[in-house]
Amino acid sequence: MYNPPHFREEREDVLEALIAAHPLAVLAVSTPQGLDAHHLPLHLVRDDHGRRLVGHVARANRVWQEVAEGSSVLAVFRGAEHYISPSWYATKAERGEVVPTWNYAIVHAHGTIHFHHGAGEVRSLVSTLTDVHEGRREHPWALADAPAPYVEKMLSAIVGFRIVVSRLEGKWKSSQNRNEADRAGVSRGLAADGVSAGDIDTLVRSR
Repeated sequence: MYNPPHFREEREDVLEALIAAHPLAVLAVSTPQGLDAHHLPLHLVRDDHGRRLVGHVARANRVWQEVAEGSSVLAVFRGAEHYISPSWYATKAERGEVVPTWNYAIVHAHGTIHFHHGAGEVRSLVSTLTDVHEGRREHPWALADAPAPYVEKMLSAIVGFRIVVSRLEGKWKSSQNRNEADRAGVSRGLAADGVSAGDIDTLVRSR
C-alpha cells in the first residue's frame, strides 16, 4: 500500500480500534486459479502469544481447500471514507490550484492462515464471535438458545480459521497535508454532506 509518512498511522491501539469497529474484512488470498477475495467478519485476539484474527467460512466455500495451510494472506479493514470536493478548500479561492480527492481510514493486517476442522475448536470460535457481537445487546443471543441438534448441524457446515498477524499497517488519509483553513473547509463540507461528527474526526486531522 502506498503510504506517505504524513498519512501513516502506527499506534497499535488506534489500528486495533478500527478493526474492532469495522470487523467486516476483505480477505485477499492466493489460489491456484489466481488472486481471490472474501468478505468475512473477523475478530482480533491479542494475548501473550501475539495477535491473531479469527473467523470462519462455509464448508462449501472452497477457500479452505484452495489456500495452503500457513499461506500468507492480507485482511483489509476499512473505516470512515468520503469524497473530498476541491470547492471545500480555502485554497481554491486564493489560487485555484486544487483537485478532488478521497479521504479514508484503513488497516491492512498481514499474516498466515491456519484452518480448524475439530468440532470443539469450531464451537469455541463461533461462541467467541457470538459473544463479541451480541455482548452489547440488551438481550444477547447465545448458541444455547438454538436447539442442540440444529447447532451441531450448522457447526458441521463451517470451517474455522485463524490468521497469525505478523504486521498491521494503517493509513489515515485525512487532509493532514492541507493547511488549517483547508481542513476547516473540509470539516464543514463533510458536515453539510451529512457525515457524522465521529467520522469527521477520523477524516480530518492536523498531523
